[in-house]
Amino acid sequence: QVQLVESGGGLVQAGDSLRLSCAASGRTMSSYVMGWFRQAPGKEREFVACISRSGTSTNYAGSVKGRFTISRDNAENTVYLQMNSLKPEDTAVYSCAAASFYSSSPVNYRYWGQGTQVTVSS
Repeated sequence: QVQLVESGGGLVQAGDSLRLSCAASGRTMSSYVMGWFRQAPGKEREFVACISRSGTSTNYAGSVKGRFTISRDNAENTVYLQMNSLKPEDTAVYSCAAASFYSSSPVNYRYWGQGTQVTVSS
């Protein structure tokens, strides 16, 4: 199994940027598809982005496409989410997760981090 720990969240203003990191330990991260999800208060968890094991394929939610970039460094066992042009509606707890196959559905992700809070003020 793999343990995931997110970092990099914080309070920023609209238009600012943040980079989230997710460090994996245990089984090597290169064995998994990695995804980022977010959950705002009172809302369901939603898909943000995912990346294939090699990093050659990525997929994004329409609401973040063109603003967010997912990447991974398998040598460092870390996956990143670069978030630019942040909007107040991006405010949520962001969690990384690991899956055995490429998917945007959270039900297919077996391992989850505890999440990091991102708050965007207007």
